[in-house]
Amino acid sequence: MDQGYVLQISRQAMEVALMVSLPMLAVSLFVGILVSVFQAATSIQEMTLTFVPKLIGMAIVIVFMGSWMLTTLVSFAHFCLVQAGNANIFSG
Repeated sequence: MDQGYVLQISRQAMEVALMVSLPMLAVSLFVGILVSVFQAATSIQEMTLTFVPKLIGMAIVIVFMGSWMLTTLVSFAHFCLVQAGNANIFSG
């Protein structure tokens, strides 16, 4: 295994991590902005008002996209294990 191949797998790992986390991060961002606008308009400064809607939004994302996230992670892990099995790491 040369350095270029290891860097390629590392890049793929970062891409997979970004793809899997992006839906939850985006929902959390948009819900946070909506709640902030609501708080600014109504002058309500309750801390739990920002926390609970984000949890609900992320739970909805996990319900609808959880299987895709898990499939993506499992396929990448399978790819890594196959590549590690194919690499002749014990030869000097």
